[in-house]
Amino acid sequence: MDLLSIKDPSFLKKMNNAELEGLSEDIRKFLIENLSVTGGHIGPNLGVVELTLALHKCFDSPKDKILWDVGHQSYVHKILTGRAGQFNSLRQYKGLCGFPKMSESEHDVWETGHSSTSLSAAMGMAIARDIKGESSFVVPVIGDGALTGGMALEALNHIGHEQKNMIVLLNDNEMSIAPNVGALHNVLGKLRTAGKYKWAKDELEYLLKKIPAVGGKLASTAERVKDSLKYLLVSGVFFEELGFTYLGPVDGHDFEDLFENLQYAKKTKGPVLLHVITKKGKGYSPAEDDKIGTWHGTGQYKIETGALIKSVNTAPSWSALVSETVRRLAREDERIVAITPAMPVGSKLENFAEEFPERMYDVGIAEQHAATMAAGLASQKMKPFLAIYSTFLQRAYDQVLHDISRQNLNVFLGVDRAGLVGADGETHQGVFDVSFLRHLPNMVLMMPKDENEGQHMVYTAINYNDGPIAMRFPRGNGYGVPMDSQLKEIPIGTWEILKKGKDAAILTFGTTIPMALEAAHLLEKQGVSVQVVNARFIKPLDEEMLHDIFQSRLPVLTIEEAVLQGGFGSAVLEFAHDQGYQNVEIDRIGIPDKFIEHGSVKELLKEIGLTTENIVAKLTSMLPEKKKRA
Repeated sequence: MDLLSIKDPSFLKKMNNAELEGLSEDIRKFLIENLSVTGGHIGPNLGVVELTLALHKCFDSPKDKILWDVGHQSYVHKILTGRAGQFNSLRQYKGLCGFPKMSESEHDVWETGHSSTSLSAAMGMAIARDIKGESSFVVPVIGDGALTGGMALEALNHIGHEQKNMIVLLNDNEMSIAPNVGALHNVLGKLRTAGKYKWAKDELEYLLKKIPAVGGKLASTAERVKDSLKYLLVSGVFFEELGFTYLGPVDGHDFEDLFENLQYAKKTKGPVLLHVITKKGKGYSPAEDDKIGTWHGTGQYKIETGALIKSVNTAPSWSALVSETVRRLAREDERIVAITPAMPVGSKLENFAEEFPERMYDVGIAEQHAATMAAGLASQKMKPFLAIYSTFLQRAYDQVLHDISRQNLNVFLGVDRAGLVGADGETHQGVFDVSFLRHLPNMVLMMPKDENEGQHMVYTAINYNDGPIAMRFPRGNGYGVPMDSQLKEIPIGTWEILKKGKDAAILTFGTTIPMALEAAHLLEKQGVSVQVVNARFIKPLDEEMLHDIFQSRLPVLTIEEAVLQGGFGSAVLEFAHDQGYQNVEIDRIGIPDKFIEHGSVKELLKEIGLTTENIVAKLTSMLPEKKKRA
């Protein structure tokens, strides 16, 4: 079938199972070919081809609301809703978003990039439907990994209590990004092997109907028999005890099985949980055989072999640098414990886990729990290292504030993917952590200029004993700088002058240091002498150096790959105000007050004006007139 000709899913209503199976093959071929060029979340989408086709055949989108939890499984949905022709621009600047996007299609009824939100949103939609007196189905699709998120469990509890009509589709592929962990995962494992409950229950109901009624006593006995059967066949029916009608498990790649159960679910009153078993990466052997999450999301790859096409870079990845330095220190300090919320591969903690299995904890998609668990460890004089992406740390804000900072506990936060991350777009840009960590009492916040300084910052953090300390670092690789063999502590709150200058000062840190130095050298050629400062401690500020700069009356430009509101530049402005420096010129460059969409980091930096050229222009405009004419 020509997928480019698809405008909406209505054509599926007329297709039989054999035709749908042929369409499934076409879609898998399309995804494998296109994503080999653009990259993207191939494993999750290959696993939901039949499921997505079945949903769009059985329901009437967008009248019926299909919500994709996380959203990285929505590629097939996008093809069926008329966007196949845009896949050559997937996750690229101004191109097709890798997640549901309301501005792209009326069929995208919920936007998400973080897990475990679909059930709460679906409950809101179901309540709105009933208040307005409308008739429609609300169908959240949530993965078994996302179901471990606390928010999802809160929603399950409320949905079961309210008994609103809703069909929760649990897509169980036994993985989120990495293999799932936890007791709930084990419950699902038991359910996968106990699939005869529904059919045995139905058979029992049929037989009971054949027996002449003997009053309420027999009815009561029959219900007890059915309950006993439930516990006999399904060990711990978690969902039914929460108030759901549990259906399944269902083969998520069998159209007959899917349609039969979806129709059954549509006729059932109250909340239904349809448990569907799928194979992540189905139809492409490299993705099917993946056991650690490599094929959850990839860059370019060779279709024939599955070999990933990587740029040549001999420098270590930032994630590996940090985790390996922690591992090195853990050999000497048994108090060090590593924690990750479902990101052991992304955070490069596999080696730590192999060497110290008793001191490595993957808690699943449970960022809040991870943060407070780290606090609990620190309260017992342990040295917890919480490896967490900036975008996911947002979910644990209250725990960092209330449980870590308020109690002034020695937790080391490794804030990965800080700054712009590119293709994943708005939901994943790590640009808010400076603002929401900087204002927390007791918190130390730092970012290194390169990987050598990075390893020293890790050492500093592990040896710090006066409260929480966070080190942010970017996605990708370092610069390949020479590495010191001996680790050393960096005095807290001290900055470093990278280039001396007498006409103006640039204060910056991390990824924006190279462009600041380049701008300073360009201005040097114009006769302008610019000081460049590595403001590696965002909190506390180097107050001694700031006093020197402001007393010299130098114009100051702050640069940060983070939001300006409440950011590093704001801290410098606050310092100048609080210290009574009224006649100093301060300007800021950073992320503006808007969400930044997907695209390459270079394209995004240019769009927001975070470039060498703009730094030169900004500094030039700040200089006295006589210096501009020089």
